[in-house]
Amino acid sequence: MSNPQIHQLARTPDGLSRFQRVPFAIYEGDRNWVAPILSDQRMLLDDRNPFFQHARMALWVVSRGRSDVGRIAAIVDDVHNRLHPPAAFFGFFECIDDAEAAAALLDAAADWARRQGLRRLLGPLSPTLNDEAGLLIEGLDRPPVVMMPYNPPFYRMLIEGRGFTRIRDLLALVFDVADSPRERLERIERAVVRRNRGLVLRTLCKSTLDRDLSAVMEVYNAAWERNWGFVPMTADEVRFMARRLRPLLVPRLAMLVEDDGEPVGFFLALPDYNQALKPLRGRLLTPRLLGALPLLMGWKPTHFVRLIALGVKPSHRQRGIESLMLAAALRASLDYGFRQCEVSWVLEENLVTLGLAEFFSARVYKRYRIYECALT
Repeated sequence: MSNPQIHQLARTPDGLSRFQRVPFAIYEGDRNWVAPILSDQRMLLDDRNPFFQHARMALWVVSRGRSDVGRIAAIVDDVHNRLHPPAAFFGFFECIDDAEAAAALLDAAADWARRQGLRRLLGPLSPTLNDEAGLLIEGLDRPPVVMMPYNPPFYRMLIEGRGFTRIRDLLALVFDVADSPRERLERIERAVVRRNRGLVLRTLCKSTLDRDLSAVMEVYNAAWERNWGFVPMTADEVRFMARRLRPLLVPRLAMLVEDDGEPVGFFLALPDYNQALKPLRGRLLTPRLLGALPLLMGWKPTHFVRLIALGVKPSHRQRGIESLMLAAALRASLDYGFRQCEVSWVLEENLVTLGLAEFFSARVYKRYRIYECALT
């Protein structure tokens, strides 16, 4: 067998296309993998992503003979490194079960990070904690839900075998919607409304989303500020994220809570569109789209929903505002016919969110690991 050869790619259309092709051969026959929508992933990788106003990225593929057998990206986020111990990230990691090829990829990312003056490599982050984060190490027998990563079990050995060690685990929890404590939650909801007459819950919708983005950013950057690794989103990044999410929004599953006009709470959940996207193999412009349209358009229900964000400004916590959003979302979920809800992801030390999940009898069913490696 030929030795693995590493190739750095430019972030040009040809380079990005080659980079994006790599996973399709790796996951051939894997019934759980859902290919990313290539046009959406392309937006993440090229300069349309405002993340690159304060970050930079390098890309590689590794080949054996004439075939690309793996890929990796290395990322430096200058804002992250002003707020947290400096590090480079690696992400978009894919590789066949080949320790030499994986080592070539991880070493390329590490060498590039050293040239940026950094002595620590974290990942996988693709390209940030606000995107797909972590390596799936538990729950590999289930397909991923929308906007969550998936990987084969041998990736853990490839990464740990190169000296990477655990720094944080991210959890995904699941609960049965029909078994949720609706009556108890609505009693709490009524009590919160009586005690806080200035609170107003508003549903976010596609047609008016733009005018609410500044409020969403205000709550998001305040509510998650103290989380491990958090980097505040800029106005351009919020608009970019909204552009990607707008087609996916469902009435009553995205909402803001205001207190006398001040935005103080934010909630976002999405149906598991992966059930519809899986047959498309990454491409929207395909005849297979006709079969996916009933799920994508909401004409046919999905049975899974993902709770992506539930946050309240620190100044307004312990007032039950989370209960208002959860009660409204639970009513909507029952009306939509969702059977199960995934709460993801949750930092392993986030006891407040884990306590809320326990209220719903949620159980941890997937675990994602973020690794680090010192660069000597």
